[in-house]
Amino acid sequence: MGIVINIDVMLAKRKMSVTELSERVGITMANLSILKNGKAKAIRFSTLEGICKALDCQPGDIIEYVEDDEEN
Repeated sequence: MGIVINIDVMLAKRKMSVTELSERVGITMANLSILKNGKAKAIRFSTLEGICKALDCQPGDIIEYVEDDEEN
């Protein structure tokens, strides 16, 4: 599975909309959607910092590593 993005979880905990987060962080809804859906290839530290500040959380609350279950 790899890297999992938990922005939806944090948005629900903070009762914040995607639109509000986008405005607070200063990124487009399209880029936030790409990140939120796990389609992003990278994230700038400044963007991660802005998301953490807006959601009052730590990077580990948003980004999680989940080991693949490989059965060979």
